[in-house]
Amino acid sequence: MDQRDADALLDEIEALGTKLGEARAAIGARIIGQDRVVELALAAMLSGGHALLMGLPGLGKTLLVETLSTVMGLSGNRIQFTPDLMPSDILGSEVLETAQDGGRSFRYIEGPIFAQLLMADEINRASPRTQSALLQAMQEREVTIAGQTRKLPRPFHVLATQNPIEQEGTYPLPEAQLDRFLVKIDVAYPDRETERGIILATTGATQSEAHRVFDADGLIAAQAVVRRMPVGDAVVDAILDLVRACRPGEPGAPDAVRAHVAWGPGPRAAQALMLLARAQALLEGRLAPDIDDVTRLAGPVLSHRMALSFAARAEGVVLDDVIAEVAGRVTRTAQAA
Repeated sequence: MDQRDADALLDEIEALGTKLGEARAAIGARIIGQDRVVELALAAMLSGGHALLMGLPGLGKTLLVETLSTVMGLSGNRIQFTPDLMPSDILGSEVLETAQDGGRSFRYIEGPIFAQLLMADEINRASPRTQSALLQAMQEREVTIAGQTRKLPRPFHVLATQNPIEQEGTYPLPEAQLDRFLVKIDVAYPDRETERGIILATTGATQSEAHRVFDADGLIAAQAVVRRMPVGDAVVDAILDLVRACRPGEPGAPDAVRAHVAWGPGPRAAQALMLLARAQALLEGRLAPDIDDVTRLAGPVLSHRMALSFAARAEGVVLDDVIAEVAGRVTRTAQAA
């Protein structure tokens, strides 16, 4: 990148940084005390990907998605996933219509998936057959109905909420679908002061309303800026070292991975880290990502793309601890280089 291009990119990043700051403020007016959750959700959208919000009911996941739809200026639809939901309830279907002259023809009625931001609420409550209806849409941004391929709106993002698998009436998401989510965002209980702010802000006579900051074209332009951001060789090497070290069959994998991990992340995890590290840098107004961005994103990017062995689960091993250990090792190696 020559100096002129670098200066132009810097100007775009600065302008976007101001706009993103306004967007975060608008979201923060309704979503109290979940700064990291908001940051990861925005990073996923800036990267052009999908996010899986993981947490117990009542922690504001649905409100976050609704607020993002308003602030980012996207047309949104919401699907409440239930065990009796069918694929046609998501994708749409053809219906036979009779005209006034007696002629009959099929007309396609679009399903709620034809939106720029789709909220898949409690996605793990639907059957695997219905969950799989999202696979083509999430990867290829199109759906095939009755042999005809139909393009989805641009941009297209799925923000899904999920209850913990241990709850009754849920179906684990298949690994192929989990891999389509760029990032998994854990939504935890708020601390005491945050919870105080929540109850004071949401139980009064008036409540904060979100306002639009971006629009669809503005988000697409921001996504283009993310892909133009330069990435240093040291960051690329850190991404590769991290992803490959989490595969138990990889030469040089740490003992913790070999002993406890059943299967590790594929190349899509490295792609996700590359994009999200750039988006993280953009959100902080930096021209390029650094190794700290990679290690901070290790858990959200890798935790749903790996699985512990049965023996490790029986021993009480925590996957996030294994990922943190590998990420720390990558950081130390990079600092020593």
